[in-house]
Amino acid sequence: MSRSVRLVPAAAALLALALTTTACGGGVGGVHGTPGGSGVRDPYFPKAGNGGYDVGHYDLALDYTPAGRHLTGTAVITARATQDLSAFNLDLVGLDVDSVTVEGKKALFARAGQELTVRPHDDLSKGETFRTTVRYSGTPRTLTDPDGSKEGWLPSADGALGLGEPVGSMAWFPGNHHPSDKATYDITVTVPQGLQAVSNGELADQSTKGGRTTFHWHTAQPMASYLATVAVGHYDIARTTGPHGLPILTAVDTSQVKDTKDVLAKLPDIVHWEEINFGPYPFSSTGAIVAGPGDAGYALETQNRPVLPADLFDTDTLVHELAHQWYGNSVTPKSWQDMWLNEAFATYAEWLYWEDHGGKSAQETFMDYYNGDNDTIWAYPPAKPSSAAHISDSPVYQRGAMVLQKIRQKVGDDTFYDIIQGWAAAHRYGNADTADFTAYVQKKAPGHDFSEIWKDWLYGDGKPAHP
Repeated sequence: MSRSVRLVPAAAALLALALTTTACGGGVGGVHGTPGGSGVRDPYFPKAGNGGYDVGHYDLALDYTPAGRHLTGTAVITARATQDLSAFNLDLVGLDVDSVTVEGKKALFARAGQELTVRPHDDLSKGETFRTTVRYSGTPRTLTDPDGSKEGWLPSADGALGLGEPVGSMAWFPGNHHPSDKATYDITVTVPQGLQAVSNGELADQSTKGGRTTFHWHTAQPMASYLATVAVGHYDIARTTGPHGLPILTAVDTSQVKDTKDVLAKLPDIVHWEEINFGPYPFSSTGAIVAGPGDAGYALETQNRPVLPADLFDTDTLVHELAHQWYGNSVTPKSWQDMWLNEAFATYAEWLYWEDHGGKSAQETFMDYYNGDNDTIWAYPPAKPSSAAHISDSPVYQRGAMVLQKIRQKVGDDTFYDIIQGWAAAHRYGNADTADFTAYVQKKAPGHDFSEIWKDWLYGDGKPAHP
């Protein structure tokens, strides 16, 4: 799909000259910077993310009118340069960029595809913290993933949903959209009075003026951009508390309150059960957003409160998405190749939940899959998805969970729970990959040989010969 290229009026030639000059060593004010990379070379989404800086905080101010599907935004991005920078990129698809400033000074910028290239007035020094402000507007896009699912900005009957996995967040705010760069967030959303705007973290402020209501949400713990969400519509908001006073906020599409109340009532007990199994809950609040029928084709583990479509809402899904708060949200993969570290743990949480709540044991579930006729589980190894279109297929979920059960078989319950709780604690709020995980397992169980599990179940092609 082609994208138009747009430059600041009368600045195209200046930008090209500036980029060329600095790339050749002509810095400003003694800094000899070079442009940051236009991607982080993710094996499945190579254009995602950008090099040369690390984001610490996003301050997003959004104004959305559902009737015209019009979004106006201001993104203030605080970052630290990881190299001397003459220019850097942000990921943003669609929308019109009205202006860009860096440290309060007007910056040149260019658009090409999903890349917003910014040339600051002064080159940035390695280690320098800098603030970029992007003002933008337009109709945000709904994107189609390689697997055919929809993400980005999804219009609903009375509002919209912003969903980001794997790269959809670039449809509604500019940023470094790769899971390896996590940040804290302030998301302020203004909508017509009578609508709700729900996001991550805690509601810091709410006010109404001139027929429009503004909701300010603050996320204090680091979050990957694909986990950011905005839900605009008619929602029934309920507040309660969970284990040790943990705040719980649920937002339910007003047409779904009756049908979802029984499952939602289990939420505090599920969080308590998951704390027993996985360790302390990693964030300052929890909850759920229940969207209307057809608003989204899948559930997503958006941080603090996962988005759960009403027509896909059940106990399994709630257990799964809440488990992601530990595995995926707090411990986030370094790249999309490590997706199984998210989904295998969340899938295995379902197995453990039913083992503890009168259902099959995890071993029985394991054998059901091993002896079953679902050959798609063996299509590729969990740690090596065949392509970007298949990072959310059965091998990542069910076969990935089977890897965890194989570890449990080998080490026994006491060591196994030490492993999964310790893994969540050791990488809390950070990033990790498969090599980190296998090394951690070996460290926690030094007397065991895991080589066959890694070879046959994690990295091996086809169905292992023995369960």
